[in-house]
Amino acid sequence: PMGLVVHPGAGKMDGTLLNALLYHYPDLDGVPRAGIVHRLDKDTTGLLVVAKTLESQNQLVQQLQARTVKRLYEAVVYGVFEGPGKVNAAIGRHTSQRTKMAVRRDGKEAISRYRVLQQFGEHTRLEVSLETGRTHQIRVHMQHIRHSLIGDNTYGGGYKIPRNRQPILLDALQSFPRPALHARELSLQHPTTGKNCRWTVALPEDMEVLLAALAAADICD
Repeated sequence: PMGLVVHPGAGKMDGTLLNALLYHYPDLDGVPRAGIVHRLDKDTTGLLVVAKTLESQNQLVQQLQARTVKRLYEAVVYGVFEGPGKVNAAIGRHTSQRTKMAVRRDGKEAISRYRVLQQFGEHTRLEVSLETGRTHQIRVHMQHIRHSLIGDNTYGGGYKIPRNRQPILLDALQSFPRPALHARELSLQHPTTGKNCRWTVALPEDMEVLLAALAAADICD
């Protein structure tokens, strides 16, 4: 859910996913990071996989490193697109703002692919797939191609007044509380059975409300 931090860190030592996992599954104390193998940003909703044994964790990490884990996200961004595309731009720590990431020549390889799910007047609903898993990857890549996520004040997606000034649209854009990003689908090979597994989760209510407002404003324009 929105607001759930994955790992304890500066300023947030409890109330995290890791704390919750150790509370409900004490045996995970013997597994690094309580079995967590990847992460979501604090305000990104959606799916995340956790291993219950060290062996499973190692196997899942190998799948991530081999890029065989499929992760699909939905994002709502500023601007319009002509079609699908790919962003191949290395990402590293921002030179002056250390809590941020940025596209950098000396960064780590980062590849995102996107396709249009829904086009509105001045905004687009995208499906984004990750080939790599860098911190803030989708948010940084969307800013890099000048299509920041709605609600992403950190990466250029703060409130922008649209040409279509329908009250329903203005209110939806101003009030959206976070980057409009949701981890919708996760596919991987089960670490013990070898079976192909796929999970999906519906959009959260706040993104459904945002999309409804965008669609309504588009009709009225």
